[in-house]
Amino acid sequence: MTSSTPDVSARAARGTPVEADLGWALGVVFRRYAKAAAAALDDVPGGPRGYQVLATTNAEGPKRQLDLASQLGVDRTVMTYLLDDLEKAGLVQRQADPADRRARLIVPTEQGKETLCDLERRLTEAEQDVLGSLDDGERMIFRMLLQRVAVKADQIDPLRNACTLTDESVDPATT
Repeated sequence: MTSSTPDVSARAARGTPVEADLGWALGVVFRRYAKAAAAALDDVPGGPRGYQVLATTNAEGPKRQLDLASQLGVDRTVMTYLLDDLEKAGLVQRQADPADRRARLIVPTEQGKETLCDLERRLTEAEQDVLGSLDDGERMIFRMLLQRVAVKADQIDPLRNACTLTDESVDPATT
């Protein structure tokens, strides 16, 4: 018997510490990231949703308002108000769709693109803060493994609206 055997037995009798629980760890990390990301996106109209509109239209090009609402899982009425706020802030423009003049394409403005760069920098800083206990190699491995688990989980139980994950009043089982 080693000197650590009684210590192991004593811990087993008390039960597993909460820090060893996957659900606890995921919840703590998610809560910390959600708070840091919300602070990073605090001054953009619509918060995370406004950021998603800017990121999507910048990465994928102009999108029809209804298509964007569908892609992001945002109610079309809510999307209208969100776009109104983003447009008032000078971050997006609604332009007539050349293929259908009744439809509007959502296009980021130059100010919107600059704001997006700043928001991405802030989100990177938030991520670095949350993952600060890991070195660069560990962060890369963590992200790769987490992405693999997330992709598989999403295939089994697809997420319909990523915005609801940051809303603490929403039950994750219903998203």
